[in-house]
Amino acid sequence: MITQEQIRESLNEVIVPGVMRSVCKLNLIRDIGINNGNIEVTLASAALDQTSHAWITKRVKENLRKLPETKGINVTFEEANPKDISSVKNIVAVMSGKGGVGKSLVTSLLAISLRRRGYEVGILDGDITGPSIPRMFGINQRPTGSETGIMPATSTSGIGIMSINLLLPNEDDAVIWRGPLIGKTITQFWEDVLWGQLDYLFVDLPPGTADAPLTVMQSLPVTGVVIAFTPQELAAMVVRKAVQMTRQMKTPIIGVVENMSYFTLPDSGKQIELFGKSKARQMADSAQAPLLAQFPIDPQLAQLCDDGYIERYYSEVLDNLADSFLQSISSRTQSNASTSCCATNGSCGSAGDCRDAGNCGTNCN
Repeated sequence: MITQEQIRESLNEVIVPGVMRSVCKLNLIRDIGINNGNIEVTLASAALDQTSHAWITKRVKENLRKLPETKGINVTFEEANPKDISSVKNIVAVMSGKGGVGKSLVTSLLAISLRRRGYEVGILDGDITGPSIPRMFGINQRPTGSETGIMPATSTSGIGIMSINLLLPNEDDAVIWRGPLIGKTITQFWEDVLWGQLDYLFVDLPPGTADAPLTVMQSLPVTGVVIAFTPQELAAMVVRKAVQMTRQMKTPIIGVVENMSYFTLPDSGKQIELFGKSKARQMADSAQAPLLAQFPIDPQLAQLCDDGYIERYYSEVLDNLADSFLQSISSRTQSNASTSCCATNGSCGSAGDCRDAGNCGTNCN
């Protein structure tokens, strides 16, 4: 007897043209019916053009015919908007308040490190006037889609990416917009792009603490923020403004990342702090968040970014970044859940126990 699990496993092999992801991972499956060997599959039409409809229908039927006891197959599409079917577990904003500290680099390296661990990952390039994500990943094709939505571009390793530079006639074209239009574009990148099923969506924010960061923190269900900075005191001073902003917006800080922390001499292996003594511990203390990584100045990484091959970068620091990030986001989301529970259902005792909170758990610290 045919089961739903068998059908879903079969549909997971149906790849949507141009995005390298299956109909399952894009969360397009709306309903599956089985009746005496006859299979009814209903898919969402969000961001799919007619050519994609035909392609997917053909592949779905080809795959399902391989299942034993299959008699008939019917595939239909129903209208849907991307925001109604995308399922993103965690949205993480990368910010600093200061320009030139490597937010886009940190965003990209976070996405790459988690993708290598098998997570489904996307990047929303929120730096509308200074986008650099597509160049680092070597992506220059325009996103596909239809009147109902946009498909994100896909990197070599399968990271979904949406950036204004993918929509411009030329990547050098300037985007000369005022704040409200920038904010609206970021919101559209969240609501009108078919992100599908993602474990993590990283949002690369522009410098400052104004329109774009406000839009993200007020309009998107942000899980937390990663703060990027460099060792200079001038940069650290401005970055602390971003830390203050996250506190005022009541957005958790998952961790901090120091970029350009040092340079290793290739001949001797000696580390030189080109931009002054590290501010990593001080920034972690200021943000009340763990230090996730200290990235060195690496000419190889810079060259890979320029050439569009950032996904080829490997280092011990990058390997450890995923571990630190996953440990921090897990502990902080659990802590926030317990604190929220206590705030709404009970109070904390002297030992940190949540009293009169029902099934909310015992730890509210």
